[in-house]
Amino acid sequence: MNATHHLISLGGYLDVDKYRYIYFVVFLTLYLLILCCNLTIICLIWIHRNLHEPMYIFIAFLSVNSILLSTAIYPKLIVDVLSSRQTVSHAACMLQYLIFYSLAGSDFLLLSAMSFDRYVSICRPLHYAATMRSATVGLFLSLVWILPASLVLVATVFTAKQKMCRLVLLGIFCNNSIQKLYCVLPRFLTVWGLFVLTNITLIPVVFIVFTYIKIFIVAYRSCGEIRKKAAETCLPHLMVLIGFSCLCGFDVIIARLESDLSDTVRLIMSLQIVVYNPLFNPIIYGVKMKEIWKHIKRLFFCRRTRV
Repeated sequence: MNATHHLISLGGYLDVDKYRYIYFVVFLTLYLLILCCNLTIICLIWIHRNLHEPMYIFIAFLSVNSILLSTAIYPKLIVDVLSSRQTVSHAACMLQYLIFYSLAGSDFLLLSAMSFDRYVSICRPLHYAATMRSATVGLFLSLVWILPASLVLVATVFTAKQKMCRLVLLGIFCNNSIQKLYCVLPRFLTVWGLFVLTNITLIPVVFIVFTYIKIFIVAYRSCGEIRKKAAETCLPHLMVLIGFSCLCGFDVIIARLESDLSDTVRLIMSLQIVVYNPLFNPIIYGVKMKEIWKHIKRLFFCRRTRV
């Protein structure tokens, strides 16, 4: 079956005809909230000079990733629920797959860069200015986008060339479940997938855990001010990492056990993957990061008081 000439049906929705407008309102509301929350964080960091530090720049780029990811997913969801048939072309599905996993890998690498920044700031404060220069930050930001995109692009191109035996995807967007549509996937793709997973997920997570162990050891042995700094700047990153890792686990579970999961469970897990991280990351950073929260209060609460 030539993949390029067929539409893939999205079979992950529950009673679209019955709940069409509920889906529409929920998806549109979530998308607008994600845009507003992340744009607020980006604009605050852009406007205020005291936030022009590597830590906040990395947070801003996490928000950029959230906007890009949501824009690759939500407009299509909104169009689908208003349509009589929920379908996607093979090319569009592979593009969504590429964007989704490239940005997911980018998030892990951004969190690694943030953990390195916190490590230097807390454990080697005298070397911070020399280490975290503008050139270093620029190099990190280039790598966190180019490396995952390049690795996932190879997998996407080779997957797209395979013969398809099914045209019904048990999901609402194109993720790893698309591999179940192909008749046979070559061993190379399995090996490459493990290579990509190791480089953009496992190694960054191990690196993050290692750096935070070092940070907490130094903080524990230091004065109260260092402990306070570690708690204020590191705990939000850990909360985001734990949440994101759990959601990546959901993605793997959906792909491996899709036939064993009920339609309701599969839909809820799929939605969490594209709701939790893009929506709650800016909220976590906005509330837990002292300097960002200070500017948010000035932006919203002070204006309300004046009015």
